[in-house]
Amino acid sequence: MRVAIAGGGLAGLACAKYLADAGHTPIVLESRDVLGGLVAAWKDEDGDWYETGLHVFFGAYPNMLQLMDELGIGDRLQWKEHTLIFNQPEKPGVLSRFDVPDIPAPFNVIMSIIRNNDMLTWEQKLRFAVGLLPAIVRGQNYVEAMDRYSLLEWLQRQGVDERVNSDIFVAASKALTFINPDDVSATVPLTALNRFLQERYGSKVAFLDGAPPERLCQPMVDHVAERGGEVLLKKPLKQILLNDDGTVKGFLIRGLDGMPDEVITADAYVSAMPVDVMKVLMPQPWQELEFFKKMQPLEGVPVINLHLWFDRKLTDVDQLLFSRSPLLSVYADMSNTCKEYANPNCSMLELVLAPAKDWIDKSDEEILAATLAELQKLMPHHFGDENPAKLLKSKVVKTPRSVYTAAPGSQACRPDQTTPIANFFLAGSYTMQRYLGSMEGAVLSGKLAAQAVCRQHSASEVSPAVNPDPVQVPS
Repeated sequence: MRVAIAGGGLAGLACAKYLADAGHTPIVLESRDVLGGLVAAWKDEDGDWYETGLHVFFGAYPNMLQLMDELGIGDRLQWKEHTLIFNQPEKPGVLSRFDVPDIPAPFNVIMSIIRNNDMLTWEQKLRFAVGLLPAIVRGQNYVEAMDRYSLLEWLQRQGVDERVNSDIFVAASKALTFINPDDVSATVPLTALNRFLQERYGSKVAFLDGAPPERLCQPMVDHVAERGGEVLLKKPLKQILLNDDGTVKGFLIRGLDGMPDEVITADAYVSAMPVDVMKVLMPQPWQELEFFKKMQPLEGVPVINLHLWFDRKLTDVDQLLFSRSPLLSVYADMSNTCKEYANPNCSMLELVLAPAKDWIDKSDEEILAATLAELQKLMPHHFGDENPAKLLKSKVVKTPRSVYTAAPGSQACRPDQTTPIANFFLAGSYTMQRYLGSMEGAVLSGKLAAQAVCRQHSASEVSPAVNPDPVQVPS
């Protein structure tokens, strides 16, 4: 069976990989000249990479880890020490660690909290533990039901201390969703917390050893091509063409570089595009269907990623850091964390600015100046009056619409991978799957979409064709 997939991000490539494994022929159509979608990256004039985001992998990413093992690239993940590291704004330049011991879950995470005396008092730790107990004991069904509350509302209902929110959950919320606890659904961080508490190495972090398009996406392309599929760049979807019965007739692809438009036809079709693009390209007849109507409130969250190259080493920390800054979310010195970006003498900091809604329309110069001002607070010994660190170059990467905005009530808006249209399916981390808007969610959604296509194909093979006007056969 031939399957056309619009979108060459992780969801589309994972869908193609699993369809190829099932013996089908996927054709991935990517609008840009680079693969990866929200994990895309580019090289600058010096040959240095810059990425759409600071991409970290967790031990609680089973589908991503399985995919990489199946591709034979599991060794490309550089696993870090099992710890979570936070800046302390009240003590500039000082880091607070939650070192997770190698003992069974959830005792390992609990022990890391108990042993940290920098950020929380014993009373706050106790309130923290008691407040989280329902989410741990009552499981994912309870967590899903909490989608009606923001994280801040849920914390207040549980009697969790305000300082726990300001010290822990603001940083966690911005890292996971790019928005603050008063704007994010309680379901999202609680889902992540459940995974971290249930899996021994769930909160352990890894960095890819190079740029995602080469080190993660290209192996999927090679895997698909070896099995007869195709991955085509610069093939933007212009229109979803319909048959009279509302099913998909073909994908109309916009011609670029002077080439004419073309129609790609297949037996089945998958949208692995971001939800905002899918809503724009949704055929008018589908817009009246309840399945597609409920998607309308979903929209991508703005994200800004910065790369700053300096003339010296600013830190030797080989790990993700939570900034606890009002402007910044997480950051890392990629010259320490990533093999391909390694530099023993100079730092390349990669930082995520979040929430970014008030910054996305500002100039790169304004964003850079504000970021450097925050860095001066985080690392005052490198940016003082005497011999301050020199910024060699910078890149600001804006994504006006990234993963879906995980606001309270958004769970009910997320669609399944199987749609009411017999030959049309959805993939993308905004679709319903347990890992929400993340790389893991994108990969899982692609796998689920591939499974849905295969089920539909199997059902059509075993079910007899139905003639609307059956002929009477004489006895």
